Amino acid sequence: MRNIWWILRRDFASYLASPMGYIILTVTLALHGLLFNTMVVGSGNMLSEEVLERFFFWSGGINATASVFVAMRLIAEERQLGTLTLISTSPVRDHQFVLGKFLSGLSFIGVLTALTLYLPALIFINGKVSLAHLVAGYLGMMLFAGAALALCLMTSAFAPNQLVALVLGAGVVLLFILFWFIARVASPPFDDLIAYLSLHDKHYRPFMRGLVSLQDVVFYLSLIFVALVVTTRVVEARRWQ
Repeated sequence: MRNIWWILRRDFASYLASPMGYIILTVTLALHGLLFNTMVVGSGNMLSEEVLERFFFWSGGINATASVFVAMRLIAEERQLGTLTLISTSPVRDHQFVLGKFLSGLSFIGVLTALTLYLPALIFINGKVSLAHLVAGYLGMMLFAGAALALCLMTSAFAPNQLVALVLGAGVVLLFILFWFIARVASPPFDDLIAYLSLHDKHYRPFMRGLVSLQDVVFYLSLIFVALVVTTRVVEARRWQ
């Protein structure tokens, strides 16, 4: 546990010490504010819950996109700088290394997400919002972003540098998001399987509406677990190269 905490703290601090971390924060928060004003508030007269649902729709996508940029450096940067070899020969176990990396990125996304709370709070000025709806929506945002982060961490383990990690991560996350569209043109029984794997459509929409379903939570957590296990195996394999 101490090794995981050490990696988490080291990587989280590196986000705050580098221009890239502040660029991600600034651009992401600017997009949140811009889309809130144009696509949410500027969409005409709507009920407060409809405004909140639309906010979670756009914000979930923005956070998932931010996760791609957060994850691209987690492992690929270590390999690019040559520090991955040093870590591989340290007492830190591979699963501790991967989990620490994931939690550092998730913590950064958590800070970013918390900074958006003022946007749905603005709805209280002219309307009324259920606290349960707010909690469910933000839980969904974190699960959605966490799954995207885990997938991108996996691609970062395969990539030789950060640019390749960014391209691979963006491609994999986009594929998982577009599974809902692919499912519509697929034939049974593959259509249901592909639709189930969709990051956004099937599993995220209930959170947008303020509903928390155990099966949707299990889906995101299972996807995160599988991605982290694959990442650990890749790191283990590279240790012996």
